Amino acid sequence: MSTEGAFGKGRLLPSLLGLVILIMGLALLVGGIKLLTLGGSLYYLLAGIGFAITGVLLMMGRSAAFGLYALVLFASTVWALWEVGLDWWQLVPRLALWFALGIVMLLPWFRRPVLRGQVGGGGARALGAAVIVAGIAALASQFTHPGEIKGQLDRETAGTTSAAPAMPDGDWQSYGRTAFGDRYSPLSQITPDNVSKLVPAWTYRTGDIPGPNDPGETTAENTPLKVNGMLYVCTPHSQVIALDPETGKEIWRFDPKISSGKAANFKGWAHMTCRGVSYHDDAAYAATAPTEAAAPAQSPAAPAVTGVANSCPRRIFLPTADTRLIALNADTGKMCEDFGTHGSIDLSANIGAYAPGGYYSTSPPAVTKDLVVIGGHVTDNVSTDEPSGVIRAFDVHTGRLVWNWDSGNPDDTTPLAEGKTYTRNSPNMWSMFSVDEKLGMLYLPMGNQMPDQWGGNRTEASEKFSAGLVALDIATGHVKWNFQFTHHDLWDMDVGGQPTLMDMKTADGVKPAVLASTKQGSIYVLDRSNGQPIVPINEIPVPQGAVAGDHTSPTQPKSDLNFMPPPLQERDMWGVTPFDQMLCRIDFKSLRYDGPFTPPSLQGSLVYPGNFGVFDWGGISVDPVRQIAFVNPSYMAFRSKLVPAAEVEGGPGRKSETEGVQPNKGAPYGVILEALLSPMGLPCQAPAWGYVAAVDLTNHQTLWKHKNGTVRDSSPVPIPLTMGVPSLGGTFITASGVSFLSATLDQYLRAYDVRNGKQLWEGRLPAGAQTTPMTYTGKDGKQYVLVVAGGHGSLGTKQGDYVIAYKLPD
Repeated sequence: MSTEGAFGKGRLLPSLLGLVILIMGLALLVGGIKLLTLGGSLYYLLAGIGFAITGVLLMMGRSAAFGLYALVLFASTVWALWEVGLDWWQLVPRLALWFALGIVMLLPWFRRPVLRGQVGGGGARALGAAVIVAGIAALASQFTHPGEIKGQLDRETAGTTSAAPAMPDGDWQSYGRTAFGDRYSPLSQITPDNVSKLVPAWTYRTGDIPGPNDPGETTAENTPLKVNGMLYVCTPHSQVIALDPETGKEIWRFDPKISSGKAANFKGWAHMTCRGVSYHDDAAYAATAPTEAAAPAQSPAAPAVTGVANSCPRRIFLPTADTRLIALNADTGKMCEDFGTHGSIDLSANIGAYAPGGYYSTSPPAVTKDLVVIGGHVTDNVSTDEPSGVIRAFDVHTGRLVWNWDSGNPDDTTPLAEGKTYTRNSPNMWSMFSVDEKLGMLYLPMGNQMPDQWGGNRTEASEKFSAGLVALDIATGHVKWNFQFTHHDLWDMDVGGQPTLMDMKTADGVKPAVLASTKQGSIYVLDRSNGQPIVPINEIPVPQGAVAGDHTSPTQPKSDLNFMPPPLQERDMWGVTPFDQMLCRIDFKSLRYDGPFTPPSLQGSLVYPGNFGVFDWGGISVDPVRQIAFVNPSYMAFRSKLVPAAEVEGGPGRKSETEGVQPNKGAPYGVILEALLSPMGLPCQAPAWGYVAAVDLTNHQTLWKHKNGTVRDSSPVPIPLTMGVPSLGGTFITASGVSFLSATLDQYLRAYDVRNGKQLWEGRLPAGAQTTPMTYTGKDGKQYVLVVAGGHGSLGTKQGDYVIAYKLPD
């Protein structure tokens, strides 16, 4: 052996490399000890010892370093394959760094100074073999697709047709295109064969961008309408803009000049959101027979504007962030003077006290022949004394309150008298209604009673109607039926997506169905006339053991049609490197987790799927002709930790609905609720985190399922590889068999072939598009695809104010 010191001539590079490996080994050793004390994997402790000794040997110039490193790398490869098999993204944190360091050690500048004058070339050869074995494993993993399903839909029709309300093929007259919320367009000009030729037709900027006094979650979740020869767009600050569908030129703009109660400072609000507006046309009902019973005779009338004829035969209904419902002339953008008080209804009436921004409607109201029906968003986890989740139906022409349904007083729908207050803190419905006017029913996707993670004081009425689907009689507001999807919800599993109505082909014939996509991953399929399951729903045992003063349901309902992920295990924890993966494993083992529906705890519980859900407000789209559903499931783990009320005071405080301690004033516990992320800011559980998939609704089987989206716009290194990222927003589907989605964390609008899930096209967007796109036909006969790209404050996507239309080249 040479007598030169460790840092002698020619030894500097190996010694520095040895120092780096030593530090890495010590970090693994310390973390490995912590993980082992939590009952976790022994690997990190053993690997830490191996790498630390390797580093010391390299610094000392000992050739044994190569043999020892070969042993550790080979053992790491065997362990990785045992844990996760040939899964490329799972192998990356387990092997990539060690593989790269092995190659570096074999380079002449590192290898020769150590081996010079020593007997020990066998160690280098062993290291070369270990590098080759790890490389073969990495190469083989390129040909596997864990979690994906390949399939092909062969039929063009299932012998069925759409039962949704009729409208011109080129229109998009409601949030979900029709009141059925199916997001199915009969247009077929854009096909799987030509969609790759889509080009931008025009771009319009609304000018409504987040300001310094806006809340963190300022979002552009709007799906515009195309009706009356115009496009109707709403913005986060509740402005409505009418655009020319062919050019994007502004026709008119209405600004309600929302107020926070403190000039224009909205910082204390939880949200600033407008998902859409609603449209009503008297002419559409002129030739139809009445479908709703007359309003109850005892309904008190709101003050009417006398002497004013119906100057708004076509109306846009706008819910504002400062608790108003405004009726606009769809032709001119002027307020309809005969509606409410000079065109506006104050939705704070009979609500009681609330903080500015703590109550308003983020979603468009339902519109029927005679009524406009609206719910409301209530800020999560602030207190147990929040506004009511009342649903109110107003005369579509006069704004007179016709009925109100309050789940805290569900049997009395008589309009509440002036000076009375709706039941405080009753479950609310913040999402989108669906409507079947032929059956005379409204379908409400319900949330739960505040707070989300503690339910010790919930009332019997709130328990009955929360976290499920409620069908109301349009004319009276009385409950026709209800079905609960999460019993005693302690996980914020409110039903976020608009229910989808369709006539479904079953073994017993065609049935009127409603499909409810949910955060826990089940898609519940019920007969919309009576609430009975069409697809079987089974009660399954779930973990028990709530905190003192609370309880859990022994079972939870699970649909046979579901995208629920398998329970997480320690080996499912992920990272970019072995170090953040190890820290995620430590986090995982530190939390309480007994599978889905693990109760919240003082220790901290892992919630998976998390409260963004497998499916959230984006819902699903269906093709009633092919009898398939196109869906975009997401998988993100969250953690929730209960904090005793005495410790909430003086704590870090609430910053947003996913930052800081949510106070839950009036409850014995506050809560910390946040995504389970690695130190790199990426999800702790392994990818994929987002998919697109199709379901054959005739047999409830998944036809295909593919990873969707990249981390290009959300990782420190903009890698455009398809890892599968979460999406927040919805899809639509067309008669030609092309579907579209823009809601992923990367800035793209994408098109897919519904027959096999193949991505056919993608268009780069200037900002995030956590919204649902739509399609329409212009007066030029061209089919357009339109998306709003404004970003999402809570998700950290790039914000903007873009409305972009695409079409095929002339």
